[in-house]
Amino acid sequence: MLLVSIGLYCILCKKNLIKIILGFIILSDGVNLFFIALGYKAHGIPPILHEETFQHGLEYFYRAAVDPLPQAFVLTAIVISMGVVTAALALAVKIYQLYGTLETTKIRRLKH
Repeated sequence: MLLVSIGLYCILCKKNLIKIILGFIILSDGVNLFFIALGYKAHGIPPILHEETFQHGLEYFYRAAVDPLPQAFVLTAIVISMGVVTAALALAVKIYQLYGTLETTKIRRLKH
């Protein structure tokens, strides 16, 4: 929750585009950690079927195996957020080339 709060603070309160982008990164990392924590199971086993699994029985496997879905979602979210960050940084570079500043208050006042 702390990472999510810090990320939201940066996005909502900072005026520099780079700081806003960093806030988005912190926010997405916090959300990813939250989803990983949702998939945690104490003394869980990897969700991989092998010979030892069949020795203990499939019922044991279903009870003890960690849910792989949050992990898959987080991997997908990491790839998507890095694409968004890359596009946002490219846009910030273009804005700096066009306006000469990254401060959102100054950019709003300028007309091209």
